Amino acid sequence: MSDSETGAANDAERRADGMRVRRAVLGDAHVDRAEASKDGFTADFQDMITRYAWGEIWTRPGLDRKTRSCVTLTALVAHGHLDELAMHVRAALRNGLTPDEIKEVLLQTAIYCGVPAANSAFAVAQRVLAERE
Repeated sequence: MSDSETGAANDAERRADGMRVRRAVLGDAHVDRAEASKDGFTADFQDMITRYAWGEIWTRPGLDRKTRSCVTLTALVAHGHLDELAMHVRAALRNGLTPDEIKEVLLQTAIYCGVPAANSAFAVAQRVLAERE
């Protein structure tokens, strides 16, 4: 088998694993919307994040999904990615974090990422948690 054939097989496996994890973490509805809205401009990006973010990183055995969600929430707060934060608060709940655990992660970010960033993150998380009620 040539290197390109091996790479293609690995990419196909990563894509399949990534899609499975992406659906488990983000939910079918979110992934279906993302897949339906992709076009010639965004298809390569969607493929890349499915293979690498979801198929390469989120499938690694070193951290469980709850821990990965905590790390992800923190990174999103640190960089001010509030649209992504809302999506990952939902994912954190799906991954087993409780609202109290999410609150603790956001309190931790206030110290290490800054109070204004955490304040915005609390507002986003509060809206997401209110959606559930």
